[in-house]
Amino acid sequence: MTQQGVRWTADQVLALAPDAPSRKAGSKLGVAGPWSEAGGSGEGMVWGLCKGSGSKPYQTVVDVADVAGPAYKCSCPSRKFPCKHALGLLLLWAGQDGSVPDAGTPPDWAEEWAEGRRKRAQAKRAADSDSGGRPSADPEAARRRADRRAERVTAGAGELEQRLTDLLRGGLASAEQAGYGMWEETAARMVDAQAPGLAARVRELGAIPASGPGWPVRLLEECALLHLLDQGWLRRDGLPAGLAATVRSRVGLPASADGQPTRDRWLVLSQHDTADTRLTTRRIWLYGTESGRTALLLSYGAAGRAPALSLPVGLALDAELSAYAGDGQLRADLGEQFAAPAPSSARPKGVGVAEAAARYGDALTQDPWLESWPVTLSRVIPGPGGEGERANGWQLADSDDDLTQRLALPLTPKATSGPGLWRLAALSGGAPVTVFGECGHRGFTPLTAWPEGPGDPVTLC
Repeated sequence: MTQQGVRWTADQVLALAPDAPSRKAGSKLGVAGPWSEAGGSGEGMVWGLCKGSGSKPYQTVVDVADVAGPAYKCSCPSRKFPCKHALGLLLLWAGQDGSVPDAGTPPDWAEEWAEGRRKRAQAKRAADSDSGGRPSADPEAARRRADRRAERVTAGAGELEQRLTDLLRGGLASAEQAGYGMWEETAARMVDAQAPGLAARVRELGAIPASGPGWPVRLLEECALLHLLDQGWLRRDGLPAGLAATVRSRVGLPASADGQPTRDRWLVLSQHDTADTRLTTRRIWLYGTESGRTALLLSYGAAGRAPALSLPVGLALDAELSAYAGDGQLRADLGEQFAAPAPSSARPKGVGVAEAAARYGDALTQDPWLESWPVTLSRVIPGPGGEGERANGWQLADSDDDLTQRLALPLTPKATSGPGLWRLAALSGGAPVTVFGECGHRGFTPLTAWPEGPGDPVTLC
């Protein structure tokens, strides 16, 4: 990416923000007023001095051409990463109004930071090369640890089976009377058994009795899926290799991306975070423009901190991905990158509503515990609709001329409760749009949309 080449959009810059307050503060600094000596180089560095509350301006520099994602440095005391000054500088640069000219040579303080990064990168590559031929751990000791953990998981799965049996014998009404404490205690037992996947599903059971009308049916369905997962683990030796790998992953055992690396030009379809009291999880969906393959990158950060990996929507990167084992597994690890991420006008291939639902159904045959499946809908129109419990909801309908033949997917309650729905409606204006999202048993969650004609992607999450 060169300084005079295609720059990022404001949405792509704001996607880097660690939280909403940072986005708001960074937006206020995305104007020329507080900046001086701003400039950029043909190698992808951007720098500037931002006036703050003190006598000295803050020195801010960003490397937008780093193949591992943007790198930042600012002399401000903020612990957020990137800080509001880095976001403001990138917004100023993205504006393409001449406020960040091509200065060629960075100032000494920016060049010193860049040189330090280059030296650290070279040292890391050298260390990786030196250790390439030596095993990192005793394989026999690792096997014994894995065997001990499998024994604990098996004991936990057996105990969980007994608790599910007791629940069904006593009647589902007892779950409502017992409250959440019963499930939390069972989940704690699964944590002790080193089965975090089982623990997470047990905690979800605890919230169902308070979820409104129809909860007994939902509870029974989830209990059945949990029983199926238990039995899959207890009988894993008799399962096909792919399904056994899926069961291990759903139980919560660690896995590695040992699939054959696939090189492609990967388009960033979506990036969104979910957080709890302990962890922030970032999900990045990629689309191979040559292979047509969809892949998921997961990265994590401590509570309150954004994960390090950040790939704004609309960028594309020439890189290798290695897949995880398991039937229908889309998760992958990002391997060697051959160029810095750069804006792209490419779009994923879309399908109709019927084909989207069929793809989710096919995926369920390989992974019964699957919550949703990524799919791109082409030429759909958002609008209110639905029947029964969804009568006041929204849906995405095929733009078929024959109204009697139109099929529609309902949007999930989560999708209709935020500003993304109104961005989608405004982008469409009653006309067809292309929408990427996740299709599941609760409905469709739109994540990114494109207008029918030329235009940048609009993030909806």
